Amino acid sequence: MTDFSNMIEGYRRFRKGGWTQQRERWTELSAGQSPKVMVIACSDSRVDPSQIFDTSPGEIFAVRNVANLVPPFETGGGYHGVSAAVEFAVTQLEVPEVVVMGHASCGGCAAALSHGFKDSEPGKGKFISDWVGLLDDARERVIGKFGDGAEAKREMEHEAVRVSIANLRTFPFVAEREAAGKLKLRGAYFAIADGVLHVMDDDEVFVPA
Repeated sequence: MTDFSNMIEGYRRFRKGGWTQQRERWTELSAGQSPKVMVIACSDSRVDPSQIFDTSPGEIFAVRNVANLVPPFETGGGYHGVSAAVEFAVTQLEVPEVVVMGHASCGGCAAALSHGFKDSEPGKGKFISDWVGLLDDARERVIGKFGDGAEAKREMEHEAVRVSIANLRTFPFVAEREAAGKLKLRGAYFAIADGVLHVMDDDEVFVPA
């Protein structure tokens, strides 16, 4: 398994290979970035957006968190890492597209569905429970229709994408740009076992790309 010492060896290979081969590109990037897409993905180690979409450095602006969630717009106290990333991508980088990408076998979605960490203390699952609580309304819909089996787990993973896109639309600067045709919101879902990417259509149904 890879540990930090292996990662340093990987860096050295990259520095001698990929970085050197794309020296001109890295020089351009040192002056600034202008990605055309923001990707909001899960922190899961199996679903790296740059690998799945086969992109080069500087092509996507990515934020990753448990269950690829976007909270609704609010300006109260606390720290708003995802909201800050969305604000920066949309208002400063002016990306024309935002993609929310969910995935199969998502532990965060499983926790949301099972309430496995509910009422936990800090260090024992409280932060996880509070975060995936963003899916509580979706959980009720999923359980009411699918129960809690494999089909429900997959639907919960789809719902995480739908909920995040709905929450993106609560940000005034997102809604304004989408209404003006300057911003497109997209949903995607990566099935790890078969490597198939599914894209959400206008009816919020996920179909193979």
